[in-house]
Amino acid sequence: MIPRREVFPQVIEMNYQARRRLGCCVYLVYSGPDWLLIDIGYEDTVPEIIDLIRGMDFQLANCKYLLASHADVDHVQGLAKIKEVLPNAVTVGHPEAVELLNSTDRISTYAEIPAQGISIDMPQIQLERPVNEGDFIELGDKKLKVWHTPGHTNSQLSFRLDNLLFSGDNLFRDGCVGNIDAHHGSDIPDFIKSLERIRDCDVEWLLPSHGPIFRKDAIMIQKTIDRLETYLHMADFGTCAIDWPLLEEWDNELLKGFDESQA
Repeated sequence: MIPRREVFPQVIEMNYQARRRLGCCVYLVYSGPDWLLIDIGYEDTVPEIIDLIRGMDFQLANCKYLLASHADVDHVQGLAKIKEVLPNAVTVGHPEAVELLNSTDRISTYAEIPAQGISIDMPQIQLERPVNEGDFIELGDKKLKVWHTPGHTNSQLSFRLDNLLFSGDNLFRDGCVGNIDAHHGSDIPDFIKSLERIRDCDVEWLLPSHGPIFRKDAIMIQKTIDRLETYLHMADFGTCAIDWPLLEEWDNELLKGFDESQA
């Protein structure tokens, strides 16, 4: 048996366990003999993740759940493959993720981005248990509370376990957030509300879907919120923005005439 490198009691992050980057963060939570995974990443890392799990002496038959934080290809492409190895595990995600993965929507899941030449295989994935705000995932003596935290995408879920929040693509340690893209279903006002909720909650640690774990910092989160609030009024963010104040300035200028001294 290889040592279990727990980041918190009964919580293992597979990139930390492997001591190298495998892709998105993949969290293993256990209680007694039972365990679950939050996200899985790409197909090509599934065999190594399974080997690590076996090496830590977790019985594959005791995996109860495979949770999808959201439907992006870099989080779920390997779900179908790992489900073959863990047939007893119940696949879980937001109702919209259920639809996106069942229909293999390649645009909304980021499997297909023609402008960047990205085309990634996206197998059809069945999420067997839809969950939403306020639901619980029970694992032995542990309960993970489901938070619906839309913004990056509407299917984005976070999972609270005591003073920990598995926070998905809501926020990273440097104050960045998951991609904001109208084609992906991003919504900046929703994103701000989700960040405000995280800012105001009493969890102590955020365990994101990318990058290192970090202690919740309300000041840093507020800076991120302030930045996103500016995005609401910028043409840079196209249909994700709610207005563009420059157009009102232009309307006023059209009425008054062009004034070279004010331009």
